[in-house]
Parts: sequence; structure tokens; C-alpha cells
Amino acid sequence: MTKKETLLATLGSTPDKHRGIINIPAYRASTILFPDLAALEASERGQYPLPGYARYGTPSTQALEEFLAKLEDADHAIVLSTGLAAITVSLTAFLGNGDHLLMVDSVYGSTRKFCDQELARFGVDITYYDPAIGEGIAELVKPNTRVVFVESPGSLTFEVQDIPAISKAAKAKNPDVVIIGDNTWGTPIYFHPFELGIDVSIHSATKYISGHSDLMMGVISCKKKHYSELRRSFANSGACPTGDNCYLALRGLRTLAVRVAQHYKNGLAIAQWLSTHPKVAHVLHPGLPGAPGHELWKRDFSGACGLFSIVLKDKPSSEQLAAMLNPMHYFHMGYSWGGYESLIIPVTLAPIRSVTKSPYSGQILRLHIGLEHPDDLKADLEQALARLP
Repeated sequence: MTKKETLLATLGSTPDKHRGIINIPAYRASTILFPDLAALEASERGQYPLPGYARYGTPSTQALEEFLAKLEDADHAIVLSTGLAAITVSLTAFLGNGDHLLMVDSVYGSTRKFCDQELARFGVDITYYDPAIGEGIAELVKPNTRVVFVESPGSLTFEVQDIPAISKAAKAKNPDVVIIGDNTWGTPIYFHPFELGIDVSIHSATKYISGHSDLMMGVISCKKKHYSELRRSFANSGACPTGDNCYLALRGLRTLAVRVAQHYKNGLAIAQWLSTHPKVAHVLHPGLPGAPGHELWKRDFSGACGLFSIVLKDKPSSEQLAAMLNPMHYFHMGYSWGGYESLIIPVTLAPIRSVTKSPYSGQILRLHIGLEHPDDLKADLEQALARLP
């Protein structure tokens, strides 16, 4: 089997179709012309082999979708305007009035908002579950359960789920259940969703697929069984990406393997160093021996990215936290992650957890370790921690 690094360097390149140009141009389009009336009418029947309107695809989107499907060992991929669009389109593809959704309690906050503020409004019954539930998920599966949503590691606190156990138990109880998983943290390099029981894999390509903090995009990949439902939901969403963003994503993919390898190396080095710091109570990095979820991570993942959290021993006041974070030199405060830069934000779990309350009394800080030298990042963190009382 061809290695991922080779796929990243070779997929999606068709210089014979573009006058020898190795990178596919960014197709900027709205109207697409038909050669004759028969072709236009065939498009209206869904029988035309090419997109009839740019919202449904261009050579840029098609090349990126083919690239991503092969990279993640899927039959199909769909690229969308944002990671959240990938989540919402995946959920609405399978859920309707009267259906039941099992949603992991440690899910990304915007996913929870969509469930609570939109899906619930349209009659979807939502049950949040403990990320550590494993095969116990069977007790929550109902005859009308249509989707089980997993995100491993969990957002902000990095709980690693036993996805094979969840998938097996849920499908044993209800074979029609669709397992949807957010694989942004694991990336297509370090986690292989379809081998572990996931039916639909989601990525925020804004993160590591881009890698440069300059585009927003989402990805859905799936096997043939679920493609028509997902494609329908996407076509009705209008959440299409631009040709320029497809170009940037294709360019970012070329270096994905080498970038995430460095993020993994840098992140683990910082996590190990922080685990010995006197002002740090816990390091929530699944790749760190002894950290919560490490054994499951070791079984199911082949690496990690640069995103993890720490828990301070104390709970500083807002003023003390500002004194710690504001003067930092290499770590900046900002949402998103997956770019080349290091980031740090304080975390409050109370508004976004309903089943699993935080076991930590100290302040949680989420870190994204970028591509700077670890020694400089350690020095920045050391000075920041020293500013705490």
C-alpha cells in the first residue's frame, strides 16, 4: 500500500490537463456553460457528467475531493466552506423530526450549539453521553437513534473514546445507526476512522490540512453507502468553498505529513516539560504516558498533533490571568489552531458540559504548539507561569 507521504506528494496533480502546470489552478466560477440543450436538460435530470453550476463543484473542488478521499481511504469526499458546515451537513443528512441523536458531551462547542439551538428546534431528540461510555452506549440507543457522534480526543479536555467499542455496541443494538466522527485532531495521517468503526469522517480543513491560518474549509469523507444522503444535504446547504480556498488546501496537503510530525514532536516535548512544572497539576495530552486516555490513544492512533490542555494547580483571578497571558511573546491568544503559530486560551467548561462535570479545580489552559523551536516556547511559558502568584 502506498504510504501517506507519497500520496500527499503525488495525488491531485494533473499537469497534462493544465499545460504542464503541476498545481491545479484556482477555478473562479459561478456560471458553467453547456454545449447544447441536451446537455442542459441532462443536467436538470442529474444525468450530466459534469457540474452544471459552480455551487456543485469545479475542477478545483473535484481535484481536492478526490485527493482527500484517497488520503483517508474513503470512497468519496465532499469539501465545504467551513468545518462547522461539514458538521451541520453531516448531521442534517441523517436526522429529521422524531429522530434521536447521541452526542458526546465533550464535543466542540459550536457542534453543541447547533444541536441545542437548531436540531432541537426541528424536533430531533438529543442525548449527551459520557465520552468514556464505551460499550455502555448500547443502553442509550433507541429504536429511533439515527446517529452516534464521536469526537476523540474530546474538545478542550482531550478524553479519548473507545470508538470500536462504541460502534460495535451501537450497531448491535440498532444496525441502522450511523457513526459520525470528528477527526480534525487525529488528521488523516494519525487516525484511520473507517478501520475503527466510523461511517462518516469530518475534518475542519481550516486546521492542519490548511496549516497556514489563511483559509476556512470543511471536509466530509465516507464510504459509498452514505454518499448520496451526504451529497444531497451538501447540495441543499449552499456551503460551497471558493476555488482559491481549494487551491490553498491542495497546497497545504503537500506538506501535511512533515508539518504534523513536527507539531507532534514539539507538542510532546512541551507536554513532558510542563508535566514536571510545580504550578501545573495536570497535562491533558493523550500521547503523554500516564495522561488520561493514553492507552486507548496508543492503540488507535499512530501520532498526535500539537493541541492539548494543562490544568493549573490554582485558579487565578481574571487580573492574574491577564498578567500571565498578556505579555507572552510566542504564544498568542486566538481561536482555531492547526497553523504554524503557537496559541493559548483559558478554558471554562461549565457552559458546554451537561453530563460530565469537570474533575479539575484549577484553571484549564488550551495550548496549540506551533512550529517554533521548543526551547523558545518553554522560555515563554516559564516566564508566563512565573508571573502567577
